[in-house]
Amino acid sequence: MSPARLTQSDTSAVDVLKNPPQDGFGTRAIHVGSEASTETGAVIPAISLSTTYKQDAIGSHKGFEYSRSGNPNRNALETTLASIEVGGAYALAFSSGSATTATVLQALGPDSHIISVNDVYGGTFRYMSRVANVNQGLETTFLDLENADDETILSAIRPNTKLIWIETPTNPTLRLIDVPRIVSLARSHPSSPLVLVDNTFLSPFYQSPLLQGADIVMHSLTKYVNGHSDVVMGAVILPPRHSELAEKLRFLQNAIGSVPSAYDSWLAQRGIKTLHLRMKAHGTNALAVAQALKRSPYVEEVIYPGLSSHPRNDLAYRSLSPHARKFVDSYLLHNNGSSRSSESGDATDLDEGGFPYGGMISFRIRGGAEEAEKFLTSTRLFTLAESLGGVESLAEHPARMTHGSIPEAERAALGIGNNLIRLSVGVEDVEDLVADVEQALEVAVNSKSSA
Repeated sequence: MSPARLTQSDTSAVDVLKNPPQDGFGTRAIHVGSEASTETGAVIPAISLSTTYKQDAIGSHKGFEYSRSGNPNRNALETTLASIEVGGAYALAFSSGSATTATVLQALGPDSHIISVNDVYGGTFRYMSRVANVNQGLETTFLDLENADDETILSAIRPNTKLIWIETPTNPTLRLIDVPRIVSLARSHPSSPLVLVDNTFLSPFYQSPLLQGADIVMHSLTKYVNGHSDVVMGAVILPPRHSELAEKLRFLQNAIGSVPSAYDSWLAQRGIKTLHLRMKAHGTNALAVAQALKRSPYVEEVIYPGLSSHPRNDLAYRSLSPHARKFVDSYLLHNNGSSRSSESGDATDLDEGGFPYGGMISFRIRGGAEEAEKFLTSTRLFTLAESLGGVESLAEHPARMTHGSIPEAERAALGIGNNLIRLSVGVEDVEDLVADVEQALEVAVNSKSSA
């Protein structure tokens, strides 16, 4: 199990948050959980492949019994995750993001009700509606949490509502949810459901939902946290006040057995060490690509919350983590000669271009399915593939790929049409990425109209 985390008292965890270390995000990502070995002096943790561990007497061991229950590499990764997801005290890693989703929902028990943002990842929608509904009687109300008024949200909460599930930005239309507002509404209702934020799209670098009041943060670590498209994994991180829930989830983690391997845990922890560097590059590259798309006559709409023209750009800025805001302000000061920060935390001195806000862009190409597919098969650097968050740039067609499990009518209502394309902008040279997008648009739209 992870004895160090399970025996940690709420008081000590709260003390850590009240008196946080002065080390920055990148420093914690590199050092926390990666302390040099006391046995060999190795500065990088060894990969511990053993499935079982010697006991000096019955029940007397060094914290490990069986690798499903606890493994040095998984424990080290979880320690790192709890450190970089600011406000976290407990972290649990799972064999995939989907396994993470399943475990959290199973923890709610039978015949529960949850509220989910309607523009949710297709795999999450599938599990909620076709697995948890059948196997545990879970009912899900899908709401537009971006635009719904307070009364609509409050009226959707039932006596058995256990959880509100948020993605922000959503996948794939990048809608932004005001997390503190949803938390306030949840706390004001007698049912007081937990609030979970899927923070996969922004990673712990750009957004810190626990600081905004969320009860649970989840990640598909497959994406930005690992960052190299070679690991499938998920995780949840909880604040100090939820030690009992963390213990319940850890029991399920062990009982169900959906745990990551030692090697995958080692790879993910290695990936975290460059997360702050990669996320800055993803963000600045994505902003440049979004600006190029916005200029293009072959594009109907660009969806990137970092653009100053985005209707919820101000919310995007307010949602930034403290360390990301420091980076964004420095970026704006260097590139525009002005900063958006103010004592109130609101945006000021709006610049014309925008600011880095993660690496995900969605856009609507002029035309339909034919033009979208032509674009996706004409790029040179953007690889046509599912997933996101790796160092390489990817592009996909949500309606036929990641969100194909959502019924067509519901996809249409969500704005997931045949001309919607999702880009995961990598960390290649930005000039090459912009040129690739521009030439693919020319091939997909202009060459057809000229024929």
